[in-house]
Order: sequence, then structure tokens, then C-alpha cells
Amino acid sequence: MNLSERLNEDMKQAMKSKDKFTLSTIRMVRSTIKYLEIDLKRTLDDNEVLDILSREIKQRKDALQEFESAGRDELAASTKAEIEIIMKYLPDQLSEEEIKVIVQQTIQETGASSKSEMGKVMSALMPKVKGRADGKLVNQAVLQFLQ
Repeated sequence: MNLSERLNEDMKQAMKSKDKFTLSTIRMVRSTIKYLEIDLKRTLDDNEVLDILSREIKQRKDALQEFESAGRDELAASTKAEIEIIMKYLPDQLSEEEIKVIVQQTIQETGASSKSEMGKVMSALMPKVKGRADGKLVNQAVLQFLQ
């Protein structure tokens, strides 16, 4: 079962169990997927759906920071719950140690030795951690090793 099918099945299950919050979260994600499918005039594969899910989580994490800094606890709580729901569809996340190991391997593969070569490292690294690590964590790890 691919990700789109899994989202559809979970949406049906949320309808049956009358879980309105989960239902609305999945509908938001599915609408983003549907808009892109309409634009591209084809169905999306799992990698493209993973990109959308990662982007949705990133948007919600950014919003969460804003809500917390503004003292909007009720919005922060609902945003955290949305992040948890969407995270179920992503592959298991890498730990910081696993990210560091992958970063070191990629730096050795690319032969990078300074910050000016960070773009080269990131372009080789991001496909390896796609959907399994936050881009900010990866970026920080690369900066740490290239200093």
C-alpha cells in the first residue's frame, strides 16, 4: 500500500471513528497532494508524497515556534497534535548520531574540506536522508564537520 492509499484508508477510519481532528489533518494533507496532482496532471509517487509530508511538517514546526513565542498555547497544542499525526506517515526518523555518521561518510565521498563546499555536500547528502531527518539538523551537522 503506497502513502496515498494509506492516507485514504486512515481518512476513512477517522470518519468511522468520528475523530474530527485527525480527519481534518489528513484532509489538509490530501488536499495539498491533490492540488499538485492536478497541476502535474498525473498521480504522485511515494517520494513526491514524502516531500509534501516533510514540507507540511516543516510549515507546522515554523508555526509552532511562532505560536509558542506569542503565548498562543491552544494553537501550539493543536499544531503539535497535527505534527504527530503527519509524522506517522514518514519513515522512522534518524537519530543525531546516525545523521552524524551519514554526514561524515558523505563528506569523505565528496572530498569536501571547507564551508565553501557545503552545497556539494548537502546535494549529495539530502537524497540519503530524505524524509528521515530534519533539514536543519542535517545542516548543523554538516557545518559542525566542515569547520
